[in-house]
Amino acid sequence: MAVVAVLWRVWKSRNWVAFEGKQFDFPALMRQFHQQCEEWKRVPADKNEVRRHSIVHPPEGLEGSSLVCMWDGATRAGSHSAGGMVLLDSNMGVFRVEGVQFQAIDDPLVVEALVLREALLWCVANGFQEVRFEGDAKVIIDKRNQAEIRDSRIGVILEEIWHCLESHPGFSVRFVGRRNNRVAHVVARKALSLYPSTSRSFNFQAWLFSRV
Repeated sequence: MAVVAVLWRVWKSRNWVAFEGKQFDFPALMRQFHQQCEEWKRVPADKNEVRRHSIVHPPEGLEGSSLVCMWDGATRAGSHSAGGMVLLDSNMGVFRVEGVQFQAIDDPLVVEALVLREALLWCVANGFQEVRFEGDAKVIIDKRNQAEIRDSRIGVILEEIWHCLESHPGFSVRFVGRRNNRVAHVVARKALSLYPSTSRSFNFQAWLFSRV
């Protein structure tokens, strides 16, 4: 994995230098290499397990509806992190709740970016076409309008996020304050508290409804 990751980052850096006139930055390449390895470590070996636990079908009548996906991250210093995703239907009713955990990542900015990426990929995998993603990570959302994202510590993740958004015109990202994103924050904190147990074995939806 390490060999493939370093070759991938060298190839990406080569393209930036050759086609975009960037200066080669070895420290940045190494940061991206380590980040890539950490991300790949989280990919389950059993792809069928991902399908069994992650793929859902939209409730009848929601296939073409405009949906809202609230997302947020939570960290524990020097340890690990987690994220929460709450999908709302057109009537703002909750019909799907997901929690995700990240090992050995405790940078709040990185975690927020990872959760947004997970939310995007989850909606793509489930065939949703019109989704507005709402979160309180203003720094990440603002970077969508900035050309220079590759030198930041979340540049690799942002590239994937922007590519996904560009590939799905029905997706959009909007900033909301913490007060309006409280449900996703509560789910993220719960996923954090469950570590190191897998969040897939926990029914976040039933737990959230029990709190209402």
